[in-house]
Amino acid sequence: MNTPADVVGRAGAVLRAVSVSEPAGTTTSDVARQTGLARPTAHRLLTSLQTEGFLDRDGSGRWLLGPELYLLGTTAAHRYDVTALAQPVVRRLALETGESAFFSARRGEETVCLLREDGSFPIRSHVLHEGIRFPLGVATAGLVVLAYLPAAEVDDYLARTDLTTEYGEPHAAAAIRERIRRTREDGYALNPGLIVEGSWGMGAAVFDADERPRWALSLTGIEQRFRDERRQELGPLLLRAAYQLTRTLRSGASTGAVEGAGRR
Repeated sequence: MNTPADVVGRAGAVLRAVSVSEPAGTTTSDVARQTGLARPTAHRLLTSLQTEGFLDRDGSGRWLLGPELYLLGTTAAHRYDVTALAQPVVRRLALETGESAFFSARRGEETVCLLREDGSFPIRSHVLHEGIRFPLGVATAGLVVLAYLPAAEVDDYLARTDLTTEYGEPHAAAAIRERIRRTREDGYALNPGLIVEGSWGMGAAVFDADERPRWALSLTGIEQRFRDERRQELGPLLLRAAYQLTRTLRSGASTGAVEGAGRR
């Protein structure tokens, strides 16, 4: 794990660690573990952020996002919120497939899940939820975004990033490169239960006006729902939805509605 050296970077890492735990909250020890910070350092940052209203603490001592973040987010929403444009596409994917459908955005070297819509199939995968983050190369959103970055950026990222520490050998650089190759060949990414056994997913990239992958649509469900035959149906459906959303978001960007959304 790359622990930020500067105070602002560390504060940002702490806020992201807390955000992943919503709505249950998290402990100081968990924040320290997720950020790579010493526990006393993590506690000092948590306390300082609480003083400024960026974090809150419940009766059991668990840390939660604070009211100041809500106020800041409300102010910034008009520039960065693309979910209103993505929601109808995500909902339609869930209705047409019966699976859980998601919309994620790239933020730096991670993807963040912004939307979730559950389909009608009663057994669901709970690997993804709104607010969860994964590094590029992990989960279908992170894999498909990485796959469509320029080769030099992919090489640089894989040369300095070790995903095996947290996600195991299936996420070694060679294995990711092979999945990138398959993703480019198929047009969509496939996660055959690499994060949670039996929980499969498919993802398609959504591109900005510069043809860069800034968002992703994905579907998740149990393995039995993602056999070869059904993937032949889901793949084209997912790609069509991603193409439609790409056009919608580009149109929104031309009017300033999605200015900066997903920016690195």
